[in-house]
Amino acid sequence: MARTATAATPCAPRLLRAALLLLLLVAACRRAAGAPVVTELRCQCLKTLQGIHIKNIQSVKVTSPGPHCDRTEVIATFKDGQEACLNPEAPMVKKIIDKILKKGSAN
Repeated sequence: MARTATAATPCAPRLLRAALLLLLLVAACRRAAGAPVVTELRCQCLKTLQGIHIKNIQSVKVTSPGPHCDRTEVIATFKDGQEACLNPEAPMVKKIIDKILKKGSAN
């Protein structure tokens, strides 16, 4: 009889561990529900263009450096819907961004 009682005790720590793990997972999921969702966890621009003519651009999105990417990214959307990454250090790209910022502040 004593052997059956001791045989059941090793099962109890496993069950306890499983229950604790489940509890931690539930708590982590509840906390993550309110966290902001990051769409990409890496840089989006692998290749960049030095510049394009401003008349072809519909909009520009500038992404600051952060945990997802260590550099500034400039993504231009053309009037035909295509997107391209621009080199944020290129003089032409800086002019394009300045023009768009001035145009936005004038409105």
